[in-house]
Amino acid sequence: MAKHDLNRREWLQRSTAAVLGGAYALQAQSAAPLRPNILLLMADQMRGDCLGTAGHPAVLTPALDRLAAEGVLFRRAYSSVPSCTPARAALLTGLGPWKNGMLGYSRIPEQYAREKPRMLREGGYSTCSIGKCHYHPQRNGHGYEKLLLDESGRVEAPDFESDYRRWFRMTAPDLNPDATGLGWNDYPARPYALPEELHPTCWTGNEAVRYLENYREDAPFFLKVSFARPHSPYDPPQRFFDLYADREIPAPVIGDWCARYAPRASEKDSLWHGDLGTDTVRHSRRGYYGSITFIDEQIARILSALEKSGRMENTLILFTADHGDMLGDHHLWRKTYGYEGSAHIPMILRAPASFDVPCKGVVRDEVVELRDILPTFLDAAGLGGAEEMDGRSLLQLLRDDGRSWRPWLDLEHSRCYVDSEQWNGLTDGKSKYLFFGQSGEEQLFDLTADPGECVNLAGTPGAASLLELWRRRLADHLQERGADWVPDGTLKRRPKDVLHSPNYRQPEG
Repeated sequence: MAKHDLNRREWLQRSTAAVLGGAYALQAQSAAPLRPNILLLMADQMRGDCLGTAGHPAVLTPALDRLAAEGVLFRRAYSSVPSCTPARAALLTGLGPWKNGMLGYSRIPEQYAREKPRMLREGGYSTCSIGKCHYHPQRNGHGYEKLLLDESGRVEAPDFESDYRRWFRMTAPDLNPDATGLGWNDYPARPYALPEELHPTCWTGNEAVRYLENYREDAPFFLKVSFARPHSPYDPPQRFFDLYADREIPAPVIGDWCARYAPRASEKDSLWHGDLGTDTVRHSRRGYYGSITFIDEQIARILSALEKSGRMENTLILFTADHGDMLGDHHLWRKTYGYEGSAHIPMILRAPASFDVPCKGVVRDEVVELRDILPTFLDAAGLGGAEEMDGRSLLQLLRDDGRSWRPWLDLEHSRCYVDSEQWNGLTDGKSKYLFFGQSGEEQLFDLTADPGECVNLAGTPGAASLLELWRRRLADHLQERGADWVPDGTLKRRPKDVLHSPNYRQPEG
């Protein structure tokens, strides 16, 4: 919020709260109408290039394009640890992987000292999450007062049933919600086998619209709407398959370094690498793109409901995803990789005009990450508590035109599919450096000249100095982790995989 929007009473309240150590506890209801509502829109496993406004040649995203035209598109947004739970831990805490403890895929701790929904609730917001959370236990709200869950087919306790599955059972008791017959990490695509109104994407959109239409509280709201697609199964309704029947679906990009991934990893739905042929890739992408456009249609409905409620111009809106999807690029599928298809995510911010920041049709190239979202929301709400977080406010980036922003961003993922795939990396959005801990292999890409990462420059004479620069930067970044990571201050092979940092709090059960 711009400083001139604060009256004297609000300023005194915030200053007093900071002195007392409760900087994120604004109590006065008189301040609430001036604080914005916050709407967080999320897709699951959506690539950063899959936006019309980002120049994708096939994907249709009119609602998101509108949001970008009225706001800011961050073209270099990343998921630092690109798989579901570590990405959501960064979103929850505003912390990078070493501080939130999650260097790869595992359960999110049951509580952190500071968590987005809890901080906003204690700061006077009404908090609600609709769709996917992927927390543990699954009903652990982390500060959300209301949870309406779609956890796909995930059931971690015998008595758990998601709200979507319960609704489906009551609405269509004679039908099977998994009738389409695709797995949760499957690569084939197929039109949804049931009536469209039973699809989880439609259910999530309906619940979000209902929330906005019925919201009557005096407090501002923080609403997260988290779609479980386009994560596989790639199963949009038939009309979205038809929409992409005649559109030019891009073929996969294939690097000069990825021949080892051409053999099929397995015949199961958990396949993570394999050259399946361009026809299979294009069909999978047709379903994936259709899932994105289906989500975009629901977002259009949500934005319409927000406008009809009269709250549009007092609502901060942010759209993002937890990570991307390789979709056959470099013969790879799914996520957990440092490559653009997996780690690059969409991020769009639309701020109210009263914020007085450059925010209408703006495109920024600074490297931003999921950890920046919580500090952004605290900044928008006029709340403290982000001072010790790794993330920084995107609003501040806009205020000072990026002059004090980070020069590069850390990326990593511990072992997921096989031991050889543990890696660390850095990017500034123009270059990217990856180091594989087990083998010591290095990869260096020029993202400006080679956005598909098809040419590995590591080992080429002309890139020796650039390679050494990024190698040194990564060693410096990992220095705080100790001699197991950078003995003698240099990068060395690391045979033992590390899933959690010492800051990880083991969940119970």
